[in-house]
Amino acid sequence: MKEKLVTVARYTDCLEADLARQALEDEGIKAFVMGQNTGVAWGAPVDGIELQTAESQAQEAKEILEAASVQASDESLESEEDEDWDDDEDGEQG
Repeated sequence: MKEKLVTVARYTDCLEADLARQALEDEGIKAFVMGQNTGVAWGAPVDGIELQTAESQAQEAKEILEAASVQASDESLESEEDEDWDDDEDGEQG
């Protein structure tokens, strides 16, 4: 008997959902993106893209996705802090 699939995350962007699927598969969790072609068919973002895994791996998958989300947020904040918006090399206003 095959194991039941459960939704561990929802997305509006097909690329974001596929990146999350890849992150799970990199950790050894088989995952499936459901509804990704809906946006392609209608030519607009949809709210129905689901990332699914086997029920027995759902909790681990959610933890991996949460950790990846926190890491991405931290990296985004670091890159914003590193940006220098001052056009003048010696910092003087002209």
